[in-house]
Amino acid sequence: MGRTVTSTGAAALAESELDLFAYRLPPERIAQDPVEPRDASRLLVLDRASGERQDAWVHELDRFLRPGDCVVLNDTRVIPARLLGCVDGTEREVEVLLLEARETAEWDALVRPARPACPGTVLRLADGRVRATVTAAGELGRRRLRLDWPGPISELLRDHGLPPLPPYIRRYRKPEGQDWTRYQTVYAARDGAVAAPTAGLHLTPELLARLAARGLEIHRLTLHVGPGTFRPVRVARLSELRVEGERFEVPADTALAVTRARREGRRVVAIGTTTIRALESAAGDEGRVAPASGWTDLTIAPGHRFRAVDALLTNFHLPRSSLLVLVAAFAGRALILDAYAHAVAAGYRFYSYGDAMLIV
Repeated sequence: MGRTVTSTGAAALAESELDLFAYRLPPERIAQDPVEPRDASRLLVLDRASGERQDAWVHELDRFLRPGDCVVLNDTRVIPARLLGCVDGTEREVEVLLLEARETAEWDALVRPARPACPGTVLRLADGRVRATVTAAGELGRRRLRLDWPGPISELLRDHGLPPLPPYIRRYRKPEGQDWTRYQTVYAARDGAVAAPTAGLHLTPELLARLAARGLEIHRLTLHVGPGTFRPVRVARLSELRVEGERFEVPADTALAVTRARREGRRVVAIGTTTIRALESAAGDEGRVAPASGWTDLTIAPGHRFRAVDALLTNFHLPRSSLLVLVAAFAGRALILDAYAHAVAAGYRFYSYGDAMLIV
């Protein structure tokens, strides 16, 4: 599935093609706290065909969707995978983000700062309760750790882990009480993400019930959001862009519902870019979505032919990020950047705890 599709002729437009996905964002537009209630966030509605846009509110989402729409949610649950500590025998602080279990008691992790965490180094985590030995080193801060902990890792994270807030939230090293519930969707069910599928943070049980009562179908899949979602893009050309693999599952009932909706001319509405990635990974050339599970390394860039999704609810993403590239592939780069400029000027809040955009 590892395919990156780019538009022709883009290379001549800029020294770095990722500069084509830049925009100016005043720091005060980066949301530091979620709104209350969840669906009180603003909603920018963008029509891809006409280019028209409308300022609204997430709690009005049912105004812009219609009976028969097939809405697909990502039900991954964010785990409190961040552990704080120090290099053994020193006061040098480190931060560990556990990513994936490997052999017994070994985990792939991100370590910051990475330089002192060379193989053989011992880290003391969770106020010294856990000894973690670095057994291997990779690129971009990746490390393999052997954890000396007597019980299940789930208990360690439950008792000592922190929500993995993104670093642009100023309190990310010391999350507050609201972050334990608000950096999680209300329908989160399957543990495994190290970042939230942020478009879903806006939805409430009441809003979902109203959508269902209007005759919209609501289905689920799982994509465990990995560290690639917040990594800066370090390539100059779109053809070199590779988004890290993520574990996903499109169950049989969701695959059937999406395939049926497309066959009957009803819209498929993805809640978030992670849902798009999973559905497009499972879609065939004729738009049929098959049950699928495993890892997807699909990278979506302008020129990609969307085969499974007709509308998208998404947050506002970082400049030059793979998520902004994906959204531009869905709606058109110029149209998206124009909408982002409007959102900045109109005072929308950006990133994980920010406002939302509905692209139809």
